[in-house]
Amino acid sequence: MALFSRSIATAATRPTRAAVASRSTPINPNSVGPFQVFDRNAKRAQRDRAALRDGGHRSRTVDYLRNEVAENMIERLLDVKRRFSEIVDVGSGPGHFAKLLDQNVTDKVTMLDMSEKLLHRDPDSDFEVDVQRMHADEESLLNSLKPSSVPAITSCLSLHWTNDLPGVLIQIREALLPDGLFLGAMLGGDTLFELRTSLQLAEVEREGGLGIRVSPMTDTRDVTNLLGRAGFTLLTVDIDEVRFAYPSIFELMEDLQSMGESNAVVERRPLIKRDILTAASAIYQSMHGLEEGGIPATFQVIYMIGWKPDPRQPKPLERGTGKTNLQDVL
Repeated sequence: MALFSRSIATAATRPTRAAVASRSTPINPNSVGPFQVFDRNAKRAQRDRAALRDGGHRSRTVDYLRNEVAENMIERLLDVKRRFSEIVDVGSGPGHFAKLLDQNVTDKVTMLDMSEKLLHRDPDSDFEVDVQRMHADEESLLNSLKPSSVPAITSCLSLHWTNDLPGVLIQIREALLPDGLFLGAMLGGDTLFELRTSLQLAEVEREGGLGIRVSPMTDTRDVTNLLGRAGFTLLTVDIDEVRFAYPSIFELMEDLQSMGESNAVVERRPLIKRDILTAASAIYQSMHGLEEGGIPATFQVIYMIGWKPDPRQPKPLERGTGKTNLQDVL
């Protein structure tokens, strides 16, 4: 999926630059299977380039989306009221979530990410707990983690780039200890709907057809079923929307690129023509523009909690064993 976001307050402090989608690296035939949607090698290269730009400074200025989602995740983790000896943060990036952990929650966090440059962007001094970094692909999680070895696994806005989400969820469950916790957040299908519709209408108008400009994402209605099929129990799934404002479509797309969130669909077109971008900008402003100026960009975030089954976990009583009549309560 393509992410392009910049809050109005943040945008006001930065120079405006028109951004055209960057040319992606050639597809490695060994990385693309018959059922793969995303080019993982291209995504790794995008994230590496984003981390290195301006010595990491540009990448840090666009941390606002993941920082906000990480803060919402830590609130959910604190509601669990359990201390974990270790937490593995899958698709950690530079540690947006890990930086919020302290000794009251865990002794150690292991950050795992496929982008080595992004993984090592920030120093250990930014963290309050012991940090270990593991350069690995979350699609092959069990190559890096032993089965039944981790008390808690988290993931902050990385799972939307996995080709086999059910398979990754199964690997997460396998890596957890019995009664282990999985806490995740991923972008849902309505993310960047304003950008998606504007680009589609502009492309139909200019070229008479559609290209894949914004990556597909999981429908929110599927997440509970996916967690259940992966073998998790005691499920909790909720949805939130985060909205930022930008001066124009160009700042939005520049921020997405700096986040390492440019399009990585296998069948993507390498460039967006300038006339299509110009038309999309006008459509975006016309359809979704803010009264005070600028445009909004909506990110739909799916938060999920699941537990690896364990005999000690609470279970619902059998039907008919209740001792209180509901009529008496009402």
